[in-house]
Amino acid sequence: MDYSNLRKTLHKPVWSDTQERTLLEPYTYISANPGKEFRGKLIDAFNIWLKVPEEDLKVVTRIVRMLHNASLLMDDVEDNSELRRGLPVAHTIYGIPQTINTANYVYFLAMQELLSLRDTTSKGKKKDVDVVGLVTDELLHLHRGQGLDLFWRDTLTCPTEKEYVDMVLGKAGGLLRLAVKLMMAKSESGVDYVPLVNLISVWFQIRDDYMNLQSTEYEANKGYCEDLTEGKFSFPVVHGVRADDSNRQILNVLQKKTTSVSLKKHVVDHLRDETKSFEYTKKIIIDLQNQIQDEIKDLGGNKYLEMAIRSLALKEDE
Repeated sequence: MDYSNLRKTLHKPVWSDTQERTLLEPYTYISANPGKEFRGKLIDAFNIWLKVPEEDLKVVTRIVRMLHNASLLMDDVEDNSELRRGLPVAHTIYGIPQTINTANYVYFLAMQELLSLRDTTSKGKKKDVDVVGLVTDELLHLHRGQGLDLFWRDTLTCPTEKEYVDMVLGKAGGLLRLAVKLMMAKSESGVDYVPLVNLISVWFQIRDDYMNLQSTEYEANKGYCEDLTEGKFSFPVVHGVRADDSNRQILNVLQKKTTSVSLKKHVVDHLRDETKSFEYTKKIIIDLQNQIQDEIKDLGGNKYLEMAIRSLALKEDE
C-alpha cells in the first residue's frame, strides 16, 4: 500500500459482504435457532386491531426481532448461561468480546431500519410521532430493568414484589411495548393498547419464572432450574425469601450460584412445601390470564390474541 499521498486516497471505510457476515456470526447463530416466536404471534394478533400496512409491519417485526436476539446475546453473557434454546450459547462459541460487539452492532442496525419507518409515520390526521425517541425510550427502560435485575442478583438484594413488577415492565415489557407503539404510530386506530401490553408482559415473565423452576421442557432448553444457578430473584424466589425472612436457606444457595442438582432441588422443595411459593405464583399467573382475557373482550375481542395467550396459559389442574 502506498502511504505517500494517503489523504487524497482515503474515503469512507471499505466494508464487504464477507466482513458483514463475519461480524454477524453470533447473531446469525442465535437467529437460526428461533424460540416459539411468541412476540411475533402477538404482533400479528395486535395487527387484527391496528391494521398496519404490510410493508410497515414487516419492518416493525424485523426491528423487534433484531433487538430481541441482540438482547439475548447480551443476557447470556451477563447471566453466564450455558444453553439457549437447547444449544450452547453464542459466547461459548464466538467468545465474549465478539458476542458483545455483535449485539451492540445489531442495536444500531435496528436503528438504521427504523429510519424507513420515520419517513412515513403518522401521516394524515394523527400528530407526528418521534419513532426514534420512542425506540430510545424503550431501550432505556430495557437496560434499566436489566440493570436492576443484575444489581439484585450480584448484591443478594431481594426486591419486593412491587419492585419486581416494575423491573419486569422495563426488562421484559420493553420490546413488546415498543412493537405495539410502533404499530400504533402507523395505524389509523386511536385506541391505546399499551395497558394490555404491560399486563401481558408481567404475566409472561412471571409464567417464565415459574416454568424455569417447574418445567421439564425448560430444563431441556436451558438446564435444570437455571435461574437458581444464575442467582436470580425470580418471582417464586422473591415470594419464598420474603415469606420467611428469618430463614436464609434460599439466599445462601442463590449466593453460591450453584450447579448442584441436589442443592437446587432442595430450594425447589422448600419453595413448594414450606413457603408454598409455587402455589402462590400459579394463583397470580391464572389471575393475570383472566385479567388479560377480560381486557381483550373490553377492547372488542380478538380471537388470534386469545389463542396466543391460551397457547401458554396455565390451567388450574396443572
